[in-house]
Amino acid sequence: MANGLFESFLSRFSRDIGIDLGTANTLVHVGGRGVVLREPSVVAISKDDGKVMAVGAEAKRMLGRTPANIVATRPLKDGVIADYEQTLKMLQHFINKVSPRSFLLRKTVVVGIPSGVTEVERRAVIEASKNAGATHAYVIEEPMAAAIGAGLPVDEPSGSMIVDIGGGTTEVAVISLGGIVFSKSIRVAGDELDDAIVSYVKRAYNLSIGDRTAENCKIEIGSAYPLERELTMEIKGRDLITGLPRSTTISSDELRNALAEPVNSIVEAVKLTLEATPPELAADAMDRGIMLAGGGALLRGLDRLLQRETGMPVHIANDPLSCVAVGTGIVVESMHNNPLLRKMLEKSSRT
Repeated sequence: MANGLFESFLSRFSRDIGIDLGTANTLVHVGGRGVVLREPSVVAISKDDGKVMAVGAEAKRMLGRTPANIVATRPLKDGVIADYEQTLKMLQHFINKVSPRSFLLRKTVVVGIPSGVTEVERRAVIEASKNAGATHAYVIEEPMAAAIGAGLPVDEPSGSMIVDIGGGTTEVAVISLGGIVFSKSIRVAGDELDDAIVSYVKRAYNLSIGDRTAENCKIEIGSAYPLERELTMEIKGRDLITGLPRSTTISSDELRNALAEPVNSIVEAVKLTLEATPPELAADAMDRGIMLAGGGALLRGLDRLLQRETGMPVHIANDPLSCVAVGTGIVVESMHNNPLLRKMLEKSSRT
């Protein structure tokens, strides 16, 4: 009886957290409050003493604009931890921002990770979460979290197909009965789309532009399928011949050609997953369609291109940017009352 009362008391003060630890952005879901934080995965650190100068949106504004003694970087690459120390500092900042330690008695954290990570990469995420303040830390594969967040019936005995296009990786998976039947993870996603734009502008216009300019181009006029009305945009950069600032105008038709290679890689990953899916589940997916999640789902015409290439209906999640975070939040809130879900998390988080 006393133990039950104590557990009830602890649960009132617990702050279970779900985290989408993305290459480009980190989202944090807190139990009972929803997604409360959405910031770029960027850290600015002083070279002199290693002190964190800024994290998130403030640090992103410093990219490419810092003095010699401050470095602003993205500590994750291709969906995994590239710089452990900076990732730890970033996680500590975000977790403490949404759930200060002084108000906690217990904190469980579930983090979404790419399905193709190694055991070492998986362990790094768990250790970083615990060192950042989590009492218990688990990981869940991003396609599963995205499917749950998008509202797909993942626990039913029928096939659901999810394509989660993030900043560093694209995750394609077919899910049934609470498990991933087949998945494919490729390190081609938003970052590669930005890189393709940078390379094209350099090659076609002898103009050097930064990643932020490329990302803005992608958002403003980027497309994967011909538009009814093509768009144009003025971009500014450094002339590679004179070394002086210069501007030029680029069209959505040009950008579509520039993005063709990485976009085709994503389409091929979807086709390969469909080819490897058991016939009955493939038929289910054909009826239900493909669900797109992640920031890449917002690329104009990508749904139409996939529909043309696969012959299947394609849907975009209501809030594609939040699917993984919402999914981890749903999981962390229900795991205490769902033995099967808890067992799945413990298995995927075993180090």
